[in-house]
Amino acid sequence: MAANIAGTKQSIQTGDLRTRRRNPLQIRSQETVQRILRAASQLLASTAIEEITTSRIARKAGISVGALYRFFPEKQSIIDAIAVRHVEEFQAEFEGRFATINLHDGPAFLGAVIDAFVEFLDARPDFRAIAFGPHISASTRQRQSNPDAVGAGLVRNFMIGRLGMKDLSSLDLRLRVAIETGERLFAFAYEQSDTEERAHIISELKKLLSGYLFGG
Repeated sequence: MAANIAGTKQSIQTGDLRTRRRNPLQIRSQETVQRILRAASQLLASTAIEEITTSRIARKAGISVGALYRFFPEKQSIIDAIAVRHVEEFQAEFEGRFATINLHDGPAFLGAVIDAFVEFLDARPDFRAIAFGPHISASTRQRQSNPDAVGAGLVRNFMIGRLGMKDLSSLDLRLRVAIETGERLFAFAYEQSDTEERAHIISELKKLLSGYLFGG
């Protein structure tokens, strides 16, 4: 019995030692991943996406290309990781900001989501560079276009929880259509060099989606 306890204790201690040995490596790996994403974001903010290569990202991050490939097999996976990170950041930021606002008006809530997204985009040039167009992979974009995802998910929860909508299959189809329409109009808005013209297009986008989703 004592031998078994001693053996178990030694096994636990050995496991703890292995964990302690792994942790610094895991921390270094996480730090390297963040350096890669930070370097890619900096390049996206200042360089055409077509000119960005894994070699340039690695050089900017201060690591070898081989070290980069340990975590990301190609540039696309880095772009996708940046996009997902920003999308999750937006959702967390929006939920925190509007958790205490008592809105029961559909168009007003949708307008708040769109305004928050515009503000988010304006503050993040790296995200603007990849948010619209073919830069994000189809699989990642499909996950983020799900009616439960991010902005659409916020509107969906509002329509169910605050407005009491019950026909979820119909609602999900409408949200998918709204996502596709909204994305194309957002891209069109950000193609405009004139900020006033961009604001006009965003205003029309709100009216269009509000009429489609809420009938007014």
